[in-house]
Amino acid sequence: MARMDELTRLAVTAQNGDRTSLERFVRSAQGDVWRLCRYLSDEHAADDLAQEALIRALRALPAFRADSSARTWILSIAQRTCADDVRRRARRRRLADRLVNNAAVAHVDDHAEAHALGSLVRLLDLDRREAFVLTQVIGLSYDETAAVLGCPIGTIRSRVARARAQLIEAAGGSPAATAHG
Repeated sequence: MARMDELTRLAVTAQNGDRTSLERFVRSAQGDVWRLCRYLSDEHAADDLAQEALIRALRALPAFRADSSARTWILSIAQRTCADDVRRRARRRRLADRLVNNAAVAHVDDHAEAHALGSLVRLLDLDRREAFVLTQVIGLSYDETAAVLGCPIGTIRSRVARARAQLIEAAGGSPAATAHG
């Protein structure tokens, strides 16, 4: 058998239950995985995506055959993790845009007002927009929205409150004007 690089050797010995090798494997790979995630996504998502990629790699480690280097193997997992995230974000963005446009048209008689509402909601960052649309437009509870978005209910409350404040400010109103909600 050809000579193995250190990371591949650590992966193979980790497969055999060596906990020290597993820890060293993760520590050795995490820098490259994070850098790839950083450049394939954005700085804010890199930590989460790198963690997700490492978790996927650890779950797949029993199937690692060492046909290629462990570095190549784990970076391909990181690349797929980032690609999945890009697709997931694009689907969410399309859904949110469609929901906002449909809700705006259904709830506002004047087409110009509907367009203005949709434009204001699109100013929100994606996390706030998702929480706002799911709770305020679609009518999901905070619990349901937390389950859909996979985050704590307190995070949903915070995102909705910040979205409301941002929308009120963007519309030139005062927060007291929308205390109903």
